[in-house]
Amino acid sequence: MKVWRTALISLVIVLLAALALLWFLPARCALPWMQARLSGVQLQEVSGLLWDGQAGRVVTTKGENLGVLQWRLSRLAVLGDNRLHVELHGPRVDFVGSMTGKQAAEATWTDVQMRLDLDVLGTGPLVLGTWPRGTLQVSAGRIELRGGWPWSLDTRVQWRNAVLRAPRQADLPLGNLHADLHAVNGVIEGHLQDDGDGPLRVDGRLQLSPLARRFTAVAGARGHHPELQRWLASFGTTDADGTTHINYSGGLAAAIHGEKR
Repeated sequence: MKVWRTALISLVIVLLAALALLWFLPARCALPWMQARLSGVQLQEVSGLLWDGQAGRVVTTKGENLGVLQWRLSRLAVLGDNRLHVELHGPRVDFVGSMTGKQAAEATWTDVQMRLDLDVLGTGPLVLGTWPRGTLQVSAGRIELRGGWPWSLDTRVQWRNAVLRAPRQADLPLGNLHADLHAVNGVIEGHLQDDGDGPLRVDGRLQLSPLARRFTAVAGARGHHPELQRWLASFGTTDADGTTHINYSGGLAAAIHGEKR
């Protein structure tokens, strides 16, 4: 009986020591685990605890410093209940948001604020055969992800000093654009407009889902912008006053519908 009692006490001591070590685990000790989940992005000058830490530098695969990262992670994460608050602040990127969920692709983000200089994205992704440039600002009260796709959201997006950069062509300035986006059951719908002063005048509606995308709009160049007017004309019928009527649909659902017709 004395042997079993000693063994039990030893086990309790080991468990308490392991719990204390985990409770006060330095962030630097967990750095390899965190790095493996960041797709090549490097955290440098790491300090604090795994649960409340900071990285003085967040460096992309191209060596660019995005800024200072701070995070707070609930200790309930050891039980699979992730509650994470993240702040990233740098000259070209700002991000603030809180996440709950068992994994990133099945998570809910709340109180999200983001500012992104699109030059950070380099040569991708392509949008209508061009690279978008300018500053993207996003404000969202809640974004629910399922399979990495927004299942529900209510957000406002602003694209400041918007430019489309085409290979071997002059840049296409668009001005300032904004869109209100809402998603229910994985279908994103939104209203896109310009601010009334830039080179592009546009009033459109968009709809996105994992299987299809649709965009309808009336658009035209404001002032003398022949390159922009020619680019718009490639997407629809243009009236005598220079207004282009865009009616675009694509994706798997559109392809199936086209085959049936």
